[in-house]
Amino acid sequence: MSARTAGGILALACTKSNTLLWARMMNPMISKEGVSLMLLSQLPRSLHDWSGALSCAPCWQLTNEALLPAANAHDSAWIVLFGKGLEAGHLARLAQQLDALGLEASLYPAGEQAGIPLLLLGTNRFSPELVQALKAQEWDIDLCHLAALPTLSEPGLLVMDMDSTAIRIECIDEIARLAGVGEQVAAVTAAAMQGKLEFADSLRARVALLEGAPVTILDEVAADMPWMPGLPLMVDTLKQAGWKVAIASGGFTRFAGELQRALGLDAIFANELAVEGGLLIGKVSGPIVDAAAKAEALQQLASEYGVVASQTVAVGDGANDLKMMGVAGLGIAIHAKPLVRAQAAATLNHHDLEGVLCLLGALACRDRRWC
Repeated sequence: MSARTAGGILALACTKSNTLLWARMMNPMISKEGVSLMLLSQLPRSLHDWSGALSCAPCWQLTNEALLPAANAHDSAWIVLFGKGLEAGHLARLAQQLDALGLEASLYPAGEQAGIPLLLLGTNRFSPELVQALKAQEWDIDLCHLAALPTLSEPGLLVMDMDSTAIRIECIDEIARLAGVGEQVAAVTAAAMQGKLEFADSLRARVALLEGAPVTILDEVAADMPWMPGLPLMVDTLKQAGWKVAIASGGFTRFAGELQRALGLDAIFANELAVEGGLLIGKVSGPIVDAAAKAEALQQLASEYGVVASQTVAVGDGANDLKMMGVAGLGIAIHAKPLVRAQAAATLNHHDLEGVLCLLGALACRDRRWC
């Protein structure tokens, strides 16, 4: 690379797609013969100011140091970045990763969902290597590289787990605590969610420990059931967009039904605790809703509602959610165990359920241009 100054102009001679890049020393926009770029280091700190800075071209291609104008944008796969602190530094860090893997990416106009700034990039191909690289790193925002993205502009279906997903507790642990067997049940729950135990067997073992407990403790847990932040907003937004929303849970109908009534959910699938004489008898009535049943529930609802597979979403946190995520168009892990984070297509580490809206609303950026 060579550099010289003349009349306030710094000329940078470098080869990037056979393009000669020119820079004005006092202006981050560099131009010569209709070719311009924006140095990543000179992007405004706030995403709200990017539209003015990038308004001279309809599309921008991301390189490891700058944005280059482009006539068309890539859309073979996607990268979504979102977070309250999202800024140019995150884009610059991502650019280094893309450059190392030989990926091309286009930056779409910045957007916002649920009050959270977001960026959408289209890439020229899907890269499993990039997925693994991003998951292996620590970020203070959430970002995902995805082969496909559902959109809120078309009908869809979201099926979520309940415990530690729709709500912030494991209901069986709370029941056990009130029944005086909390430590024994919690240990089994933790092992099951990490995939160390077969879910159906672990559920039977935990429920057996509840034998003799009064059924009224279910009401106590239901009355103090903390919702995951963003749950009402997510459900309301999806339903306004014409989506169907359901719960498929290895938990219990007493609590899933409470959520269905409060939120207007379209369907629930959960386990039924057997009761006799006002007491829990330590058994589950009927077939157990396990990982396979969750996956079947999603596919059954998609067929019933006429939703194409690419517009289905599964959200969960435990190992028994992985099959459901696997058959969905998009699987999202929320505050999940390491095993689940490693296998899920998308992960929410810094956001609650409002993060789901960031992912599903990201494609709205695709239909816009910078100028």
